[in-house]
Amino acid sequence: MTEADSPKLIVIVEDDPDVARIIEQVLNDFAFRTVWCRSAGDLLRRLRSLAPDLCIIDLGLPDMDGIEVMQRVRAQSGCGIVILTGRAHISDRVMGLELGADDYVLKPFEPRELVARVRSILRRRESAHSSQSRQVAEFSGWRFNLANNTLTAPNNEEHQLSTSEADLLKVFVGNPNRILQREQLMGTRDLAPTDRSIDVRISRLRRKLEPDAESPAFIKTVYGAGYLFLATVNWPSAGPSSQ
Repeated sequence: MTEADSPKLIVIVEDDPDVARIIEQVLNDFAFRTVWCRSAGDLLRRLRSLAPDLCIIDLGLPDMDGIEVMQRVRAQSGCGIVILTGRAHISDRVMGLELGADDYVLKPFEPRELVARVRSILRRRESAHSSQSRQVAEFSGWRFNLANNTLTAPNNEEHQLSTSEADLLKVFVGNPNRILQREQLMGTRDLAPTDRSIDVRISRLRRKLEPDAESPAFIKTVYGAGYLFLATVNWPSAGPSSQ
């Protein structure tokens, strides 16, 4: 079995044993390997030796706020991150996405929905890493390095994109001048009409990419249809792509 074929490692950071057991069982049923951490301290200690593909982090941990935990994980690992929360305030979820989480799931949750979101994130990340021959996208003076998630402006100012921001821009540069539905951008067919996480990511990416985020030049909203990346994209080793 190659590394690519080996079961993905999911770390569950959850202080409630019953919830953790449910998550472990459903992930194991879908052939994922799992490690359960009861606290933030437990997770941060284990990250010294573990290389997880994704972490599921409860925001309500006993020893550290989940947002801070997520930031620490993001600083030392390139793994995917799913926020698990029972908090009703949308601000908590928005903050998590702003700081680099890939997705969030509200408690109480349907276990199979959690698995679907985990698999969606892992598929997007694998797709991004497998495109070895197309590592730099150029458009209107901008350069986007897909290998290290660096976005360079025409004035040579560099922006380090979060994983979720980079995944979104990878979809856009790979499909320029095409209307993309929210489900296509999120990599899932099961996006609820009330799920605004893609809109948060669009807004965050616009702030880095657009001179005037209120009047975007690149990422256009097509009301009732989705979003359009309006640009001619060049791949230095592969020629232009305007599709």
